[in-house]
Amino acid sequence: MEFFIILFLAVVVFIIKSVKVVPQQHAYIVERLGRYHATLTPGLNILIPFIDRLAYKHSLKEVPLEVPSQICITRDNTQLKVDGILYFQVTDPQRASYGTSDYLLAITQLSQTTLRSVIGKMELDKTFEERDEINQIVVASLDEAAINWGVKVLRYEIKDLVPPQDILHSMQAQITAEREKRARIAQSEGVKMEQINLANGAREAAIQKSQGEMQATINNSEGNKQAAINKAQGEAEALRLVADATADAVRRVAEAVKVDGGIEAVNLKVAEQYVAAFAQLAKQNNTVILPANVADVSSLVATALSVVKQSNR
Repeated sequence: MEFFIILFLAVVVFIIKSVKVVPQQHAYIVERLGRYHATLTPGLNILIPFIDRLAYKHSLKEVPLEVPSQICITRDNTQLKVDGILYFQVTDPQRASYGTSDYLLAITQLSQTTLRSVIGKMELDKTFEERDEINQIVVASLDEAAINWGVKVLRYEIKDLVPPQDILHSMQAQITAEREKRARIAQSEGVKMEQINLANGAREAAIQKSQGEMQATINNSEGNKQAAINKAQGEAEALRLVADATADAVRRVAEAVKVDGGIEAVNLKVAEQYVAAFAQLAKQNNTVILPANVADVSSLVATALSVVKQSNR
């Protein structure tokens, strides 16, 4: 009975030792009698117990590796405390097992030395501006060396670049001065634009005022011209009306003279006007020219009547 129990336990141990299940995105290295034998892929795998053994287990996933901080000296002899993070992936499990004793340590050390070399070629200001370039150089150097280790370096990112405190204070003062400079420039630009706008506004106002005055002058001139034309037309119309009225009056007088008793009425009217006009001479003028027979009114009337008769002929 004890023999069967021991045999059963031996079978169970044999099965456990011979059957290996590899998870997805993993690779196991099998050594047979101390030599590399095979790389087990994900799934169920059979081994020979006590002859085959699992020597290494690798994850094929992308692995983030934090690179410890270190002191780097820039080209202008400034110390920088730099740390970063490295992303890599095992692509060849066999080389990762036998290419180096510890590929994690090898990648970490190589990334630090490469980073010191790259930063040593740059000035302080460039290290802050050229982070992408630094990352690309480090990745290219690591990827070239890591081929023999069965590792693919995917990317490297600098987390912090910390200069000494006195440099930080100087940089802060420089940033403050630069901001004040930009503020003064912006203010001066604003004043300049304000003055330009005011000058343009004054010029536009002067132009509009001049145009308004010119238009007003033109309007006044047109108004005066039209008023003069209207006045001239009015005076001409008045003269025409007076002339028409005079002509109509003369025509009526002529018609009246032709009727019976018309000449006697005309003679009487002329005599009256002659006498009235002669009476007004002394009132309206200082110098009076009198006919020789001024005392004889009847002779004056006769003279006026003779003028009418002659004109009637």
